[in-house]
Amino acid sequence: MTTHRRAVLAGAAAASLAGLAGAAKAAAKAPVVTTLYGKVRGAEVDGIKVFKGVRYGADTAPRRFRPALPPQPWTGVADALAYGPACPQTKIQEAVSEDCLFLNVWTPATLGKTGVDKTGDGRKRPVMVYVHGGAHANGSGSDPLYDGVNLARRGDVVVVTVNHRLNVFGYGYLASLGGPDLADSGNVGNLDLVMALQWVRDNIAAFGGDPGNVTAFGQSGGGGKIVTLMAMPSARGLMHKVATMSGQHVTAMGPIHATLRAKAFMARLGLRPNQTDALRTMPAEQLVAALKMPDPLERKGSIIFWSVMDHGVLPRHPFYPDAPRESAHIPMIIGNTHDETRAFLGGDPRNFTLTWEDLPERLAPELVLDVEPRHVIARYRELYPDYTPSEVFFAATTAGRSWPGHLIQAEQRARIGAPAWMYQLDFGSPIDGGKLRAFHGFDIALVFDNLDKPGAKTGTGPAARAVANQMSEAFLAFARTGDPNCAAIPAWGRYEPPKRATMVFDVSSTMVDDPRKEERELFSVAPFLKEGT
Repeated sequence: MTTHRRAVLAGAAAASLAGLAGAAKAAAKAPVVTTLYGKVRGAEVDGIKVFKGVRYGADTAPRRFRPALPPQPWTGVADALAYGPACPQTKIQEAVSEDCLFLNVWTPATLGKTGVDKTGDGRKRPVMVYVHGGAHANGSGSDPLYDGVNLARRGDVVVVTVNHRLNVFGYGYLASLGGPDLADSGNVGNLDLVMALQWVRDNIAAFGGDPGNVTAFGQSGGGGKIVTLMAMPSARGLMHKVATMSGQHVTAMGPIHATLRAKAFMARLGLRPNQTDALRTMPAEQLVAALKMPDPLERKGSIIFWSVMDHGVLPRHPFYPDAPRESAHIPMIIGNTHDETRAFLGGDPRNFTLTWEDLPERLAPELVLDVEPRHVIARYRELYPDYTPSEVFFAATTAGRSWPGHLIQAEQRARIGAPAWMYQLDFGSPIDGGKLRAFHGFDIALVFDNLDKPGAKTGTGPAARAVANQMSEAFLAFARTGDPNCAAIPAWGRYEPPKRATMVFDVSSTMVDDPRKEERELFSVAPFLKEGT
């Protein structure tokens, strides 16, 4: 062997040993926490300890459509270094499985290292549990926008995100079609969230969090799930503050309509209504494929499954006939974006080139409230004479589809003296020439201070950073004290009619009494029911 080759091999061996030593050193520094079920090993990112894919429930496949069981305890140390699978769904962007009951934790606490059975640092930090959106049908807690590093570091809080059962797996109502063990089938996705919150109550102190100070917050369907939990007896005592971002649920699905949807879904799979046993064992992929069927009641879009007012798990609608009094003591933020429907309808180029002649026909199917489109258009032309037909379209669909539920929640809370703060996000996206403006979901990156993450569409300029600073600081103040007021924003008053004080978030945020009053009054002549109810 030549001297050169010996030198090369010696160098390679030394590099290998150095690599092994580095890996061992990194493993020795890895944070380890002891939970009720076993130890988990995370990683450190920018000074924040991150635990991904922590199991909070057992595999749901053997208990499809039934409440989940807690996980089996494990021995040794389980790696919590990668996100767990999401529930099977049609919008697949990651691994999916019915074994999906995992959560993720970000904490600034000083924790024990590998081989050291020491957890927490004795401090009690506010805990912020985020429930993802996706209309009860899609999504997971692992979206880059929900990364908790920045929020945890900025506010010295513990951040948690959650996966749970979705669509037919979490909300397929089979109570009247199958045996008594399917009585809760229309809400097992929500019961998964209850189990996750119980896990937080029982384990979060080991991560440096305060189990007596838990804020549940969520956007869109996530916010809708949170307001549903506020009306569920099994969730009482698990949330101390709540914040919804465009989570406009007022009504859940009724059991009759939920049963009609279940029957139609089973028919699509070639099953009769009494064949629920076959539905329990059918491959998950077949159920997912059937989810693309048209909804039998809405006659547009894919079939809808979400929370069911089943007289048991959910004994009442979330905000009908009033705000749930059992949750009146829980402070609540209720938020919306100024241009919600540009997220849903902005993907169709035709909607940006509408004429006054074709506007009524385009507008009618997008309104949840049953009002005459020509009457609506005429009023908008009076209110905003400079609006184009497309601007009227997006404004009217937002005010007549996505906004009313938020107003009802705030006003119903005010009627029972329950604390509520309302916000409206006016700051809009600079991406694509600004055509999407303050679209549905645009506030997520701002609240998490994740402007540089994929999907943020905020940009990272001074304007976006100014809004992110205000929104994230307000949410952090709310998590700490139950009141969003802080030095980063003007004084934020509670929402109470007739004043209807609302924080309008923008580069320079301001309090506005009854923003878009005329639009609110225009649509107040018709009752609001959540689409799909």
